[in-house]
Amino acid sequence: MPGRRAAARTPAITVTLETLLRQRIQDRGPLTVAAFMDLALYHPVLGYYARAAQRSGVGGDFYTSVDAGPLFGELLARLVVRMVEALGPAARVPERFDLVEAGAGNGRLARDVLDALAVEAPASYGALRLALVERSAAARAAQAGVLGVHAAKVAWSAEAIQAPVQGLVYANELLDALPCHRVRQGPEGLEELYVALDGDRLALRPGPPSSDAVAGYFERTGVSLPAGCVADVSPAALEWVSAAARALERGWLLIIDYGREAEELFGPSHPDGTLRGYWRHLVDAPLDRRHAGGAARPAWLARPGEQDLTYHVDLAAVRRAAVGAGLVAAGDLDQSRFLLDLGLADILAAASGRGLADVRRRLAARALALPGGLGSTHRALLFAKGVPPSAVRLSRP
Repeated sequence: MPGRRAAARTPAITVTLETLLRQRIQDRGPLTVAAFMDLALYHPVLGYYARAAQRSGVGGDFYTSVDAGPLFGELLARLVVRMVEALGPAARVPERFDLVEAGAGNGRLARDVLDALAVEAPASYGALRLALVERSAAARAAQAGVLGVHAAKVAWSAEAIQAPVQGLVYANELLDALPCHRVRQGPEGLEELYVALDGDRLALRPGPPSSDAVAGYFERTGVSLPAGCVADVSPAALEWVSAAARALERGWLLIIDYGREAEELFGPSHPDGTLRGYWRHLVDAPLDRRHAGGAARPAWLARPGEQDLTYHVDLAAVRRAAVGAGLVAAGDLDQSRFLLDLGLADILAAASGRGLADVRRRLAARALALPGGLGSTHRALLFAKGVPPSAVRLSRP
């Protein structure tokens, strides 16, 4: 297995990502937090996602909806059936329906969706052409094995979306892992925080905004960042939304992620921003001896390449980017209501027994939809292009 060979070679790697970052800063000057985050997560050899095909679950650093079991994929399959039928002439199945997962990892979610479709909707399954977008070479190498019998459905697996798409592009917890810039409202106006060196250690240093996209971010939101407050903004996430919209010729874009409205994100509720490190299921885990002492720095700046980095998505900015790229809003629900709209209550009613399978499904439903957990922290945004928004619309139960 590619993952095992990579793991076996790990002791031979003498340079750490932190050493590489220090050298780059010495040679080229301070890095934006976005550049630091891109290297920490996606460096082709030392990046967090590059070194393993899967990072979530009990043995990983964080927990996603996919880790609750196949139920999440089963519910998404119901949405796919609606879309396949809506895209076909006179509500018939089209000859081809592109199912494109962005941030697909090793293909677990796609497998769960296709498992359900193969059993519950064979006609829709027959029309599918699967495509997987994933930057990690290790994860891409693992996809065929994870997909199993569905591997023959894969039209392509690549680092970026390939146009044109006629069907559905969906991204589950992708935008929160795209690089963000860290800014602060200083006495002279908006300033950006850069990753620099304090001695031989990584530390933050203020400077002018690195681009017009960063400098003008709050003018476009209509929200003023209060004095002294820190915010994490991601032009890269908005660029991804625009690129996905351009690649979509006809169909839908579904984004499921955790985030907040700009008024809540950029103000007293989050005065220190929302960028966090996830390490062994701890948020901003305490520093170990390798990282303790010296200049003060946030926990997310430590362990580059060893921990996940994530922040809350600016939902209003995502909506603006989608509409600005020619998409039409077709639904906006928290994950609990989204899954109920797809028939979660019916599935639970059928899993009322005391058998192990039924108990597991009830526990999975609780993890996915219970308020205070994934159900209320995550939001599903659906957009349409080239089809009437009413063809498939998320409704509030």
